[in-house]
Amino acid sequence: MNENTQQPKVVFVIFGATGDLAKRKLFPSIYNLYKKGNLSENFAVVGLARRPWTDETLRENVETSIRKATATEEELSDFTSHFYYQSFDVTDDATYDGLNKLIIDLEGKYETDGNRLFYLAMAPNFFGLIAKKLKEYGLKESAGWTRLIIEKPFGTNLATAKELNNEIREAFDEDQIYRIDHYLGKEMVQNIEVIRFANGIFEHLWNNQFISNIQITASEVLGVEDRARYYDQSGAARDMLQNHILQMVALLLMEPPIKLTTKEIRSEKIKVLRALRKINPDEVYKYFVRGQYDAGEINNQAVPSYREEHEDLAFSNTETFVAGRLLVDNYRWAGVPIYVRTGKRMAEKTISIVVQFRDLPMNLYYKSHKQRYPNLLRINIQPDAGVTLSINASKEGTGSLAEPIELTYNQNDVPGINTPEAYEKLLYDCTIGDATNFTHWDEVALSWEFVDPILETWAEKQPSFPNYKSGSMGPRAADELLEKDGFHWWDV
Repeated sequence: MNENTQQPKVVFVIFGATGDLAKRKLFPSIYNLYKKGNLSENFAVVGLARRPWTDETLRENVETSIRKATATEEELSDFTSHFYYQSFDVTDDATYDGLNKLIIDLEGKYETDGNRLFYLAMAPNFFGLIAKKLKEYGLKESAGWTRLIIEKPFGTNLATAKELNNEIREAFDEDQIYRIDHYLGKEMVQNIEVIRFANGIFEHLWNNQFISNIQITASEVLGVEDRARYYDQSGAARDMLQNHILQMVALLLMEPPIKLTTKEIRSEKIKVLRALRKINPDEVYKYFVRGQYDAGEINNQAVPSYREEHEDLAFSNTETFVAGRLLVDNYRWAGVPIYVRTGKRMAEKTISIVVQFRDLPMNLYYKSHKQRYPNLLRINIQPDAGVTLSINASKEGTGSLAEPIELTYNQNDVPGINTPEAYEKLLYDCTIGDATNFTHWDEVALSWEFVDPILETWAEKQPSFPNYKSGSMGPRAADELLEKDGFHWWDV
């Protein structure tokens, strides 16, 4: 453990403790914080859900979710003894009184100084109600700090997001609300700022004079799996573009902050989102492409089309793919296209950023005009986290002709580096009050302002779906989006 590491004391209260998110992400993340010394012995976890579980049932489920990471049975038992369960109906006022009594008892037993973290890992339509009841029954008032973590989606458009925000803000202040975007917890996403602002070789070139375009790809091999009903109400634009993708755009294009503080970093990200050129309805089809996957093959296995995944999807017009050309109207980035694409059932699972630098006006070292090798900076977020810089050099036996070579740093190959799971990092940040990698309301609102006109225009016209095969990298129109500008998607 680093000697500067804080060891917060806290009672975690997880609404939706019997769900998949708690099992796959939250329990293992809390365990890892505990194991690494990033959480003191003075903590307790209260799991809430409708199922008639007991403390023992919850502890058994926690054991199952973390067993592979534990060293001994004794360590496992010590950790799970901090977990408590209460059968809970968020619409029943009586259950809030019982919860308050349980938390007060645990605060006395574990000496947590009154610090409370409420995690809403459940359907968003209950967020406002829960926040209101936490205030009404005194659960947000304590001797220590109180914080509320909210999962996406935060609304389905700007109007519903405002409505939800108003409900929550009636109970909690903005600085108590932590809107989680797990992409912001990924090590290499956070590294974007370091790569830019700690390296003169990049930051001096980080503008429209030296960069020709930027590409962001977030592709998945999986289909909708067991999320068919949720996903059909969401689609790729709401599920990925409005939050994860635009957050990465903001980090890539922001100005250097005055200080590395939450307030200053958020301020610069917000400026980028404000400068995003809004898409006029009559230009949506010019700058944005939507798609839905057809049947195909992935890893030599036949997979069904989106409409065949579930009976409810038989006539669905929900997009499973979106690609777009974004422009930022400020002094640094005017004229530089930012291409983004995200989709399901694609050829590879990857999250990557490619920064393409402008070519020399006359390069004598190319074999021909057609064989041009621009300098590329690749930031690979997953699966192989790292950074690659493509430069031109003469290889042995090629004479004076230039060919691309790659300078690569692969974080996964560095011994001793154990990259924190995104949720682990974000949970820890919340317990120490660091909101830098959480989304401010202004960021949410500006993102919806950008995405809403696209969704509204799409809703007016019947799409020609399906329009890309599973196992491909999306519809042909997504390639044409770049070809019109003389570019192409770089391999991920």
